[in-house]
Amino acid sequence: MIERNMIATAYELPGYRIERSVEVARGIIVRSRSIVGVLGASLQTIFGGKLSLYTSLYERARQDACERMLAQAEGLGANGIIGMRYDATEIARGITEVLCYGTAVHATSLH
Repeated sequence: MIERNMIATAYELPGYRIERSVEVARGIIVRSRSIVGVLGASLQTIFGGKLSLYTSLYERARQDACERMLAQAEGLGANGIIGMRYDATEIARGITEVLCYGTAVHATSLH
């Protein structure tokens, strides 16, 4: 399992030397909003403020995409990810694709 301290948005892992880049790892998840979620969010918009239903939906989607990316990286023999990013695209009304990607690397501790 890739440790959380071995995931960085930067292109280095402090305290580690990147021995080799394995390849780009990615995790993709496509989610749709349920009719109940749409109605609940519509009610929240009437009163304004944070849309907690959408916030939790998208946070779960990002987490799922990240877990898929990590699983792919581990399968490639990597023990770290550098340059990690998220991207999201609404591919149809109410259907969103969330992509998590980064460079899978093998790194060793400098200590």
